[in-house]
Amino acid sequence: PNFMKVASITEAVKAHNDSGVDPHIEHILVHTGQHYDEKLSQCFFQELGIPEPDINLEVGSGSHAEQTAEIMKRFEPVLLEELPDVLIVVGDVNSTVACTLVASKIIYSNQTGNGRIRPVIVHVEAGLRSFDRNMPEEINRILTDALSDILFLTEEDAVKNLTSEGVAREKMVMAGNVMIDTLMRHLSIAKKSDVRNRFSIPSSYALVTMHRPSNVDTLEALKPLIKCLVEISKSIPLVFPVHPRTRNALERFQLLPALEQNSEIQLLDPLPYLDFLNLISSATIVLTDSGGIQEETTALHVPCITMRENTERPVTVTLGTNYLTGTDPSRIFSTAHKILSGQGKKGETPPYWDGKAGERIVKELIERLVA
Repeated sequence: PNFMKVASITEAVKAHNDSGVDPHIEHILVHTGQHYDEKLSQCFFQELGIPEPDINLEVGSGSHAEQTAEIMKRFEPVLLEELPDVLIVVGDVNSTVACTLVASKIIYSNQTGNGRIRPVIVHVEAGLRSFDRNMPEEINRILTDALSDILFLTEEDAVKNLTSEGVAREKMVMAGNVMIDTLMRHLSIAKKSDVRNRFSIPSSYALVTMHRPSNVDTLEALKPLIKCLVEISKSIPLVFPVHPRTRNALERFQLLPALEQNSEIQLLDPLPYLDFLNLISSATIVLTDSGGIQEETTALHVPCITMRENTERPVTVTLGTNYLTGTDPSRIFSTAHKILSGQGKKGETPPYWDGKAGERIVKELIERLVA
């Protein structure tokens, strides 16, 4: 999802520079290479019009410690070479916290001429909390927010979360949701995709995504969820683009045949962004453990079941179309039945999710940093 967030910011920077209004922003895009699969990486740059990365660290996979450490090692020389005034990090992945840690400790030489010892650290999508420290992303969020100088928020709950952690209110700016910027900018194009014809997808279907380690990395967690999906498929066909991590787990636990042999469940490889956005926007219901998809379904007013015990995006539940069911198959099934019987909530769009978050971020940075 961070590619979609970056797309909004780069588009806003380009619009500002094209306007001819000072100051001109020199903009360097660093791709850590944390996500390196062609289907999960390169296609996003092509489809979303993101400039090719100026620098690709090509870190690849590894344990959390290995990946975070490798990003830090490779990112430090970039900062020392480029000497940026500002570092913008997005989301909550290992890249986010790794680059923030490096920037928070780095010391520029005197050639910068402005008396600062490091770049101003800006975190986009700050203040989200699941309150579950077993999630690696939660640790990344907490550390990144604690070290950042400017925090751009997507929802009001973030203000309360950050305040309770002692973050000064003047660091926080309500910007809106940059991922929804990208969704709104590309929705009309996505709706023209032929993905449903290409894969003979019926007019009514449930879209499934599942990749979270707590759901897929053990047989005890994954098997009940697969049985639940099979049960739901008796009421509505399922379309399931399978994340590489999930496919590996299904093969390892010998659960793949239960899906492959079910005529009502269609397994696909990971899809490009526009194809996937088409499927979300047209789905009758979405079942997921993804954070970003909770936001996208709320923006599109599509019912969503989140198969997790917590969510760092509570506004999607309180205002949006999201249901937080946990991983209990009976709750997932009963919620799906409720939605499919026409009793689902309609939801509404959260404040500031209007497609202009990137513009607000660039405007605020100019006002704060140039002044």
